[in-house]
Amino acid sequence: MEQELNALPRRAFLGNISKAGILGSLAAFLPGSSSAEVLQHLTAKPAEGHIFLTKPYLQVPAPDGMTIRWITNKLCYSWVEYGEGNNLNQKAHQVTAGLVDAHNRINKVALKNLKPGTQYSYRVVAKEIVDFKPYALKYGETITSDTYSFTTPKLNPETVEWLIMNDIHDRPESIPHLMKLNGTDNYDYVFYNGDLFDYQTDEQQIIDHMLTPSAFASTKPFMFVRGNHETRGKFCRELADYFSNKDGKGYFAYQWGPVFNVVLDTGEDKEDSHPVYAGIVDFDDYRMEQAKWLEEVMTSSAFKRAKFRVVMMHIPHFHSGDAHGPLHVRELFAPIFAKHKVDIVISGHTHKFGVWPPSAEHPYPIIIGGGPRDGNRTLIKVKADQKTLNLTMLKDDGTEVGKYSLKA
Repeated sequence: MEQELNALPRRAFLGNISKAGILGSLAAFLPGSSSAEVLQHLTAKPAEGHIFLTKPYLQVPAPDGMTIRWITNKLCYSWVEYGEGNNLNQKAHQVTAGLVDAHNRINKVALKNLKPGTQYSYRVVAKEIVDFKPYALKYGETITSDTYSFTTPKLNPETVEWLIMNDIHDRPESIPHLMKLNGTDNYDYVFYNGDLFDYQTDEQQIIDHMLTPSAFASTKPFMFVRGNHETRGKFCRELADYFSNKDGKGYFAYQWGPVFNVVLDTGEDKEDSHPVYAGIVDFDDYRMEQAKWLEEVMTSSAFKRAKFRVVMMHIPHFHSGDAHGPLHVRELFAPIFAKHKVDIVISGHTHKFGVWPPSAEHPYPIIIGGGPRDGNRTLIKVKADQKTLNLTMLKDDGTEVGKYSLKA
């Protein structure tokens, strides 16, 4: 696997890799050309063969399921081989409306009917499709990843521990650096709280600046919510193709043990009418859509019964200036947070780490992680059991720069 990853195509060669899916579909309409011929100059050089562009990475953890994603440089039919313990005696592929997902490079397989609190081994397999005619499909080389393992969450765990990073801003070395601050402490998953990038350029940026540095993600899942910078750039509309969230949306809610988490996509920080957006964004309506959904989620019995109720969103609705985005987030969400007694809000965006205790404006603490520069990067660690939720924020030199505790 390491040899395969070391043979990744040059950046210059993959600058146009995002066009692969489009041209793969167009190939059938080009006289005398197979999809492989059309894609040859856009993906791998012939000498590099068929390779994985990423290691598999875990998404959407659940007691009875786990989603596995990976990217290949060729159009393939791909699947996962997996099993309990060290076994690899089961096979799963993704099916959409009766068709097995194939002739694609960005792969997703959702494993279902798993056992809670159980360790599974898995590996991913990709069989190249070199020609795809209506009644004649031709396969090429098959490649297989290394074997990894993960453990599904327990059905009703007593505790949960997770790590939060925000505002990496295209500095991929920050991810492993901050992860090292956790030492040997346990964690169940990682949450990326927006602005991992400055703006979206292409697929290679996602691979180089997020997926490859997230070396933990083959064995521990991560979740991701956009920041305002992920809404910018020519590739921002393709970004969602590389991640899986619960319910398939950019905002979602989930419970892990004693904590009910609500994740909101706060969108851009400027007005929709700002000239830089050229009339092709509508975040006001998107935030209003979330406010309606938020009210429904927070009236649910699961939210009310949870020991702790946590909100994670990139733009904080207080302590973040008076731009349109933060003020609109405040207008929509603050009354709902107060009405339904949110326990804590965790954000980023300002590049100024801090802990703001409850106040007249917000009757709950607001935690804001740091920014991308050395000396200002932060790792937030959250640990909760049935009685206490403890949050600690570490600066990139390991110094504790924030702390908050809640009692159930």
